[in-house]
Amino acid sequence: MGLPEFLQSCFPSYDLNSLDKRKDKKLIITQVLNYGTEKETEWLWENYSKKEVEEVIRFPTSGMWTQSVLLYWLKIFDVKLDQNNFNKAVINLNSI
Repeated sequence: MGLPEFLQSCFPSYDLNSLDKRKDKKLIITQVLNYGTEKETEWLWENYSKKEVEEVIRFPTSGMWTQSVLLYWLKIFDVKLDQNNFNKAVINLNSI
């Protein structure tokens, strides 16, 4: 089915037509929280529940988060991550 075209800025390396809201939920939530503006974030809340978003934050995908964004959403949802899981989740641009 694909995603709305206005979300493309959150997915620079992806074809929006190949993404599925349910099947690719974790990727979509992660990318919108990392790179979305107010408009993209509003779309996120219209399409996913607070519980779904919190689960993605509680169990972040390795190497997919910017440090400042993950810290922000952990604080918003009052989620505690151990240092090892936090470090794994954050993109390490120094290794490139």
